[in-house]
Amino acid sequence: MAKTLTRSAAPGLYEEDFYVWTQRQAELLRAGRFSELDLPHLIEEVEDLGTSQRSEVFSRSQQILQHFLKLQFSPAVEPRAGWQQTIDDQRDELELVITPSLRRELEQTLSERYARARRRAARDFSRHGETADLPVACPYAAEQILDPEWMPENVHGIEEPAP
Repeated sequence: MAKTLTRSAAPGLYEEDFYVWTQRQAELLRAGRFSELDLPHLIEEVEDLGTSQRSEVFSRSQQILQHFLKLQFSPAVEPRAGWQQTIDDQRDELELVITPSLRRELEQTLSERYARARRRAARDFSRHGETADLPVACPYAAEQILDPEWMPENVHGIEEPAP
């Protein structure tokens, strides 16, 4: 027998005040009043949560890769501390959202993440009058992206200050 779904008492609440809608859905879930849930929107939002988390992992990892390339291949000395800070910040935030399945997906799509990061790094080099022979294949592993201590060595011999 198919179960009939009943919409919440305030069907426009989702569109009018999303925050209040979320709080109402949480109340109904806690109370076990499942028949009053706004299931179509609730399902959509749960799916969006996963998609959002996945996008965040990909975006943060791409930024890390882009800054790895800058640290490794740029002859510039001055902005290095900022690139390192960006890597540290992105790693901290990545650590909060990455899950075992998203880590596997990152590993499986690392070449795609790298290709995007490589394009952006190449544009940044060009904007600053620099040229760099960036590797076509990703020279980094997911473990290096996630390792809070690892940084690439500069090909121009620029030494990184000790943390």
